[in-house]
Amino acid sequence: MKRLLPILIALFCSVTILQAQKINEKFKMNIQKTTGKVVIDGVLNEQSWLDAAAVSDFMMCNPFDSLCAQVRTDVKMSYDDKYIYISAECFLKEPGAFVVESMKRDFSFGVNDNFLVFIDTFEDKTTGFAFGANAAGAQWDGQMSEGAKVNLNWDNKWESATTYKRDSWIFEAAIPFKSIRYKDNIKRWGINFSRYDLKAKEKSAWAPVPRQFPTASLAYAGVLVWDTPPPAPKKNISIIPYGLSGITANYESKDPTSNRNQIGGDIKVAINSGLNLDMTLNPDFSQVDVDRQQTNLDRFELFYPEKRQFFIENSDLFDGFGTESIRPFFSRRIGLALNNKTGIYEQTPITYGARVSGKLNPDWRIGVLNVQSQRIDAKGVPTQNYSMVALQRKLFARSNFGAYMVNKESFIDTDLQKSNGYQPYNRDVGVEYNLASKDNFWTGSAFFAKTISPQNLGQDFAQAASLAYTDNNWALSIKEQWIGQNYNPEVGYVPRVNFLQLQPELGKIIYPKNKMSDIFFTTLKVFSSSYWNNQGTFTDNTTYVGYEGTKKDRTNFGAYVSYDFVKLLYDFDATRMGNRVLLKGTEHDWYAINMKYVSSPIKLFTYNLTARYGGYYGHGTRTGITADLGYRFQPYGSVSVAVDYNDIQDVFIPGDALIKDQKVSAQFWIIRPKIDITFSNKLFFATFFQLNQQTKNVNLNARLQWRYKPASDLFLVYTDNYFPEIMQIRNRSIVLKLNYWLNL
Repeated sequence: MKRLLPILIALFCSVTILQAQKINEKFKMNIQKTTGKVVIDGVLNEQSWLDAAAVSDFMMCNPFDSLCAQVRTDVKMSYDDKYIYISAECFLKEPGAFVVESMKRDFSFGVNDNFLVFIDTFEDKTTGFAFGANAAGAQWDGQMSEGAKVNLNWDNKWESATTYKRDSWIFEAAIPFKSIRYKDNIKRWGINFSRYDLKAKEKSAWAPVPRQFPTASLAYAGVLVWDTPPPAPKKNISIIPYGLSGITANYESKDPTSNRNQIGGDIKVAINSGLNLDMTLNPDFSQVDVDRQQTNLDRFELFYPEKRQFFIENSDLFDGFGTESIRPFFSRRIGLALNNKTGIYEQTPITYGARVSGKLNPDWRIGVLNVQSQRIDAKGVPTQNYSMVALQRKLFARSNFGAYMVNKESFIDTDLQKSNGYQPYNRDVGVEYNLASKDNFWTGSAFFAKTISPQNLGQDFAQAASLAYTDNNWALSIKEQWIGQNYNPEVGYVPRVNFLQLQPELGKIIYPKNKMSDIFFTTLKVFSSSYWNNQGTFTDNTTYVGYEGTKKDRTNFGAYVSYDFVKLLYDFDATRMGNRVLLKGTEHDWYAINMKYVSSPIKLFTYNLTARYGGYYGHGTRTGITADLGYRFQPYGSVSVAVDYNDIQDVFIPGDALIKDQKVSAQFWIIRPKIDITFSNKLFFATFFQLNQQTKNVNLNARLQWRYKPASDLFLVYTDNYFPEIMQIRNRSIVLKLNYWLNL
């Protein structure tokens, strides 16, 4: 197994394509300066739009990628000294028919008719920016990385408007040059336009993209040709102050009601055309969406993504290293101090932070971060400083090589802090090579990291490699991970250590020969994941065979048969509800059947169902059902309820001389009703209620947001937590927060 890494590296060398020519080089759009003022109102009656060059010959991406689009889309672009202007008239197959979820910002792509633009300002086919809207006018924007990923948590200042005709809808936008990063004195950018029409059952793009890839794939972008180079980047400083007032009460700990009156803010400075400085002082993230509660029947920690705005821009430079289960840097650890004596994370306020990130030149990217948290004397939490430096070098067509160092310093000066197990420092250093072929068919990575701490116990390394191939007929991949038992990145996310993992996967993609078929495609999958500890003992395996498919109306279905084997690495409560534990070293295996069905998003009433029935730990059985039902009042919002139910029966726990054998059973629910109302594309209200019987908590979160100016908001946020058995209040808070985005 340990010989796998050099084999994968050799495969990288054999598949890396050195060509630099763009695949869609012949798809060129000309952009010229405006001949007059442009008003963003969704009405294209200005002379500048009449004079602008247009593109309209879109190609279908799915269900077929060799035909012209059925629905017509006319796109025009122009610019002046401050803004890039873009307009799109999206014609309809059926008059007046479009599908939208609501007017909520950063909507879900697959359930909204939409128009999007992907801009590769450095034409590196890897990084860029995305903007767009759904047919109701809800804005959608994000920063792009890894050739196709769009981070929708990125938010910036731009304007748009949408209007409707009987047979089309029109999108018009003005994107400030200050809101994006680009190289000075060049006349070419990469660009592509994407159109999604659910009623027409079609996704299309201007520069054609193979149907196995998203239209965001920058490898397939066309070329935006400027009549003169875009305006040279000028002084670009944004100041985003905030003020808040709130009340918090903790009835569980019997803390008195406390008032919060707080000010702080962020500053964004464009150091040059590709490099940005972000600074934050006394930040507050109370307006961030609450995490969606999940059932946890795994033996390891669950992952929740970062949503805090300060950590978002160029976030792939920091959190992109490693794999899904080896993350040397995880920004949600910042502001959490782990008490090694109790094993509990203590929430600590951030005092200040600064980040420099972006491009040094077309081939080099850099990320530098430093954040300081406050000490909490009553809980023995020291002041902690978090920093990271990352460098990335582009190689060949779209590949790159990166190196990083993460450092955490704890300023320990009391006996209580020492007794809580805080260490003076924890460091992680590593390197990574990411493969992405010119045509995106081949992808992969090779990664190595090592932690450095005062204990210096050895076996403090992590290594991973992967290689994948995807075309119109096959999806093949193999992944490998190897982690020493003392690898411990305290600012990272590594749910388990001391293992070697091998994970092959094979998928056969089947497209129907009959073009009149309702089926878009089906896939037959075979997957296996096996673990050994570093002493060579086989500890885990999950294997499944599955068949899944997608219809042209985006109905999705699937069925899977799985086998699991587990040798417990430590004592484990199979219900995670405080019952008796299964002992370390015991072996368990079982079979299960899984099914899923997701209804078409075209209907106003939507639903998805997943079900699982089969064996479980201790020769028990587990029945699991997840349902998500929703109804939308297009385009003003939706009501929905999500339900997770688990029934665990007859988990056999052997006794000993003092304790009898026992069979443990448990049933529990997670219920998540939600009301999401968008009065307009500037005024939003959402109420999220969550009952989690497994963690014994009820959460209520209500948030009102008024975007009174672009990127400037007023928030009113109310949060309650209760004990579910008696609905007794645990804690409560209400916060009013105002921020303002000022460009200098």
